[in-house]
Amino acid sequence: MSLVGNLEDLGLGEILQIVSLSRRSGVLALQSRGREARVIFRSGQVIRATSSTFQQNLGEVLIQQGVIDLGILKRALSIQADEGYTQLLGVIMVERFGVSADAIESVVREQIENVVYSLFAWAEGTFEFELQEVGDGDNARLDPVQFMLKQGLNPQYLAMEGSRIIDEQRHRGEGDDEQGTPHDESVDFAFDLLQEPSADAPAAPPQTPDAPPLNVQAQPEGSPVPAAAAAAPASAGEGRPLVLVDDDPATLAVLNSLLAEQGYRVEAMERGEDALIRVDSLYRDGVRPTVLVDLIMPRMDGTGILGGLELMELVRNNFPELPLLGLSDFENEEAQRKMRGLGIPLLMKPLKSEVEESLDLFAPRLLAALESLASGEEAGFTSVNIGDELRLEMGEEPALYAPQLHQSTGISQLRGMLEELNNPQLGGGIILLVLRFAAEFVNRAVVLLVKKDSVQGLGQFGLQDRDGRADSQVRNLAIPRGEPSLFSEVLETRFPVKGGVDASVWTHYFLEQLGGGRPAEYFVGPIVSEGKVVAVLYGDNLPEDKPIGDTDSLEIFLCQAGIAMEKALLQRRLQEQGRGEM
Repeated sequence: MSLVGNLEDLGLGEILQIVSLSRRSGVLALQSRGREARVIFRSGQVIRATSSTFQQNLGEVLIQQGVIDLGILKRALSIQADEGYTQLLGVIMVERFGVSADAIESVVREQIENVVYSLFAWAEGTFEFELQEVGDGDNARLDPVQFMLKQGLNPQYLAMEGSRIIDEQRHRGEGDDEQGTPHDESVDFAFDLLQEPSADAPAAPPQTPDAPPLNVQAQPEGSPVPAAAAAAPASAGEGRPLVLVDDDPATLAVLNSLLAEQGYRVEAMERGEDALIRVDSLYRDGVRPTVLVDLIMPRMDGTGILGGLELMELVRNNFPELPLLGLSDFENEEAQRKMRGLGIPLLMKPLKSEVEESLDLFAPRLLAALESLASGEEAGFTSVNIGDELRLEMGEEPALYAPQLHQSTGISQLRGMLEELNNPQLGGGIILLVLRFAAEFVNRAVVLLVKKDSVQGLGQFGLQDRDGRADSQVRNLAIPRGEPSLFSEVLETRFPVKGGVDASVWTHYFLEQLGGGRPAEYFVGPIVSEGKVVAVLYGDNLPEDKPIGDTDSLEIFLCQAGIAMEKALLQRRLQEQGRGEM
């Protein structure tokens, strides 16, 4: 799930509070007038923030403030590289060189606060919050001179302080455009020394003036190149450069041979991290390779199965002009949705066990896809035409078109609804607010309370009410909690579900009680309070036979509704305790 919208509709303060209260992990990306920023969250706490307008990395700040000297930084970077980037740089400094952990923590906190506060001046632009797990492994390996807080900063504190600072600046008549931290040329010179080869080391390849730094987490310009990225320059051989990534050695060998025969200068790799470092090295050497990535493979930290998607996101964010094509022998709807949003086409490939046998059929489609990517560099991107034959014979689909980024449904209403939801006197009105906001997404909806043994109807809107009995009929509605129904998955996982109607007896009974009919698609979202699902929202678009659109904003609101219930329950308990003590 992602939250997408305009900063004019939902300010940074509200966004920070939403993520904080939701206790979510992920990346908040902001864009405004050519500027970019990233705020990284872990379990609702801010652990890192970067902005394109801040030209200093934390290594420079540590040197400027006297926490470390250049010698310590160089030795710590060397140890980190020798040990395979298994530890964050701050940990090495503390454990190996006796640097004060409190001093590093203080500098990191100050840097994060300064970046976040500056973003409150971005009154226009776009934002997108993407849920994802945030770990230290990739950060240490691919962005060695940056740091992340272990505990993190409270976003609600940052929201209040950032709003106060920007209000004071505007009261003094200061401009809204922050320009970042001034650059210290002496520190720049010191960091240039990090790139000079030692007497016994090979010379590093020259950098092109316009080559941006590897930006795994939107690293500011001016950061030194990660040691692991200092790969050898591209060979002088003929052929179009192409980086091929696939974790299956047999498939990698077959595709490598095929593409080499067609005149490509292929660099074949099994691991995403190696590919990303190589792409960065080629880019710095003035080479613009085509990147071909298998979707289904481990992530860079060794977990999961969508490592290809992780790599493609990093390549697209850091090198947006590079031709990029995904391959997969397995359907994954969520991954394909994200690829469409990034403008990355997907070409279905044969199963690993059938690559050699199906190569004659697959090869022309792959080569056509690559040619389409190459021509799209000048004439605007067009999706790859895979062809009906391969789809029919191999069960695949055409490459996916990349739609324009659309704002989440209901985002403009979300701010006002959240303000109402935070009213401490709201009490039982929470359910009414849920139904009101749900009306932005569906034609009709029902809220049901989750009890020990059953799911009990509570309220509704949009049901046909010819005899005035719709409300009472919903309140008399009960579904056994232990029986299969369209609520079962939500109650078990505590995550929302959107899909087609199942064939269970209790699902059929529920729909009949609502007036009959089978919707093309339904939505069920949980309201979670104190770690338990206390209520669920059901919605569909009957009597119209149309699917439900984007529900990201609704899911956020349901999460906040559960937190509001927790607050209301706590207040009630405190009041009862106060009366008992009198």
